Amino acid sequence: MWPRSLRGSLLLAISIMVIASGLLVATLVGQRYSASLQEALQAQARSLALGLALQAADLVLINDQVALQKMLDHQLQSDPAVAYLLLVRDGRVLAHTFPRGVPVQLLEGLGPGPDGRPRFQKIVSNQGGHFLDVAWPVLEGKAGVLRLGMSEEPYRQKLSHLWLQIGLLTLIILALALAAGLIFVGRITRPLAELSRAARRIDHGELAARAAVPGGRGEVAQLATSFNQMVQRIQGYTHKLEEQTMDLERAHRQTRASCAMVQEISGLRTLEEMRQFLMARVQSMLVCHHIVILALNQAKDTLFALGPDSGKRFRDPELLAAVKPMLAGEKQITYTRHNPFRPPLVPAEFADADRQGIIRLQQGPVEGALLVACPGGCDCNAEDIRSVGLILNQAAGALGRAIWDEEDLRGLAAAGATGFSGIIGRDPKMQVIYKLIQDVAPTDATVLIQGESGTGKELVARAIHRHSPRRDRTFMVINCSAYPETLLESELFGHEKGAFTGALRRKAGRFEQAHGGTVFLDEIGEISPQAQIKLLRVLQTHRLERLGGSETQEVDLRVLAATNKDLLAEVQAGRFREDLYYRLNVIPLMLPPLRDRRNDIPLLARHFLELFCQEQGKSLQGFGSEAMRLLLDYPWPGNVRELENSVEHAVVLAKAGQVGAWDLPAALRAPVAAPAATLAEQEKRLVREALEQCGWNKKMAAERLGISRSALYDKIKRHRLEKPVAH
Repeated sequence: MWPRSLRGSLLLAISIMVIASGLLVATLVGQRYSASLQEALQAQARSLALGLALQAADLVLINDQVALQKMLDHQLQSDPAVAYLLLVRDGRVLAHTFPRGVPVQLLEGLGPGPDGRPRFQKIVSNQGGHFLDVAWPVLEGKAGVLRLGMSEEPYRQKLSHLWLQIGLLTLIILALALAAGLIFVGRITRPLAELSRAARRIDHGELAARAAVPGGRGEVAQLATSFNQMVQRIQGYTHKLEEQTMDLERAHRQTRASCAMVQEISGLRTLEEMRQFLMARVQSMLVCHHIVILALNQAKDTLFALGPDSGKRFRDPELLAAVKPMLAGEKQITYTRHNPFRPPLVPAEFADADRQGIIRLQQGPVEGALLVACPGGCDCNAEDIRSVGLILNQAAGALGRAIWDEEDLRGLAAAGATGFSGIIGRDPKMQVIYKLIQDVAPTDATVLIQGESGTGKELVARAIHRHSPRRDRTFMVINCSAYPETLLESELFGHEKGAFTGALRRKAGRFEQAHGGTVFLDEIGEISPQAQIKLLRVLQTHRLERLGGSETQEVDLRVLAATNKDLLAEVQAGRFREDLYYRLNVIPLMLPPLRDRRNDIPLLARHFLELFCQEQGKSLQGFGSEAMRLLLDYPWPGNVRELENSVEHAVVLAKAGQVGAWDLPAALRAPVAAPAATLAEQEKRLVREALEQCGWNKKMAAERLGISRSALYDKIKRHRLEKPVAH
């Protein structure tokens, strides 16, 4: 396995280089030495074979085999290098030195060359011995062939000794090289090791770690210096990032607090609830608890002073003229020692304070400020003061709406708080309805009142009758869906005795009974086709005939009709007569659903609360903020009737001094159906309605919505709203 450290890698590389060098040198030297030994052995064998061949030639010629054997034995004993001797002539062994006979393989082996020259060859015995075998012709082969075997054992021993010496020398050189390498590598890698340790410490979070810079101006010193500079810059960047992270977390906390505050404020509808909320929030943030909020209304003719205990209203023109310049200052936060705000505008503590702090509102439809009475040695935190300013600006829109509602409620209370002829509502859509009622009431024109169930269609019909010349005559209500088809005609037109089974006497119909007055046909879309024909005749001729009779009756009456269906769609589907539709739809009147006039919800809820408190004999002081928020957020599919039933439910169950969220029906606390429109669509609709109601006056629309004019411009641009062009 390759070492992981640079030091181990360098030492391993040095060791490999030394060993490889030693092996290479040993191989080269061994080859040269082995070649020289082989040449010496071959020369010795040549010399010995030549001498023995000369001696053996005479003995062979005289055929003295005994002397020949003695010569071979003597030579074998006198020369340790000679392993064996053998003389062969014409395939017959004349003499040899093998104690157990000549090996057959040796006889089949090497002979002289084809030109009669001596021949040399290395052979190996069965016992593993290595020999240089020489075939030397005696008298050019005429006297036979001398076979001489020289042992290579002494040569191999010398070669082994050489390898041993070279190995020892290599080990010595390797040890010296490793010792020198340790010193050399240590000097080189010590700074790098320092860099590595410093990098590990930094990786573990110790940004103050630094690498020791070695002396000199080498590459390692430059590397260490650059490393330290890089770490210093990283430390600086990290410190800046930590500060930015803390700032972001602080901003995130403030944003969350602002969002939570906006969510809480959105459920506060009355100025008193707003005062209690803001006083509690501001007093929890500031050391100085003597605080007052001053705010001007939209017309700037009334000054509201909201203190910790109560709220006051001031209309003195001289007082308003003195206060307005101080509320409209350029700086959001200022301190003054001459204490310009004095009783009765503020409590008596303000006059004795060391100085007064003024935190002005700089956005939203409200012009005002928060006043703080600072005693001597005040230590209010500047960050807390800025946070209070942020909260006030976030609450400016809701505060403006609360002031607007407060003035509207006072105006409505002065006017009877009924809206119009028993119909509760101040929404511009309802104002259009009121004007239309006033226009059509003096006439006898037929009015078709359309709208969802529970929107107050019968109330509108009664208001039309109440303001008509027939107000002192009968107002007949006929619910067309309450009668089966067989009885509806009898109820409307009457019947003669015996007209049908059970008709025991003559009966005048509802139209006859309402002679001179007004008939209100509720759910007109439910009548049968046959009844539609007779109703059309009555509307056209003001004449009718009872069932089973032939006498024509003239009736003087006004017909008002109502339906929650789309009658035009019913006509197109063939379920309602087209001629009857156009006869009824002389004056169409469309009632808006409650979800489209949410500003009327608090007014209606308080009206029903007072009504049911009188019936139940209870005394409840309005709705809690959470309860009012639920009422405002609920889509009200049952419209005003559902709101009335929900308030009655809450009055019956309420135990505390005001209606809480837990007193309302469960459907309001956890609505099952989600609103069909998205938040963006709802925002677009609300902005468009505000612009249309204000005649596209953007300043008035922004004040009505409770937002700044720049925010309104952003919403107009985002939703691509354009003022319609008049034709």
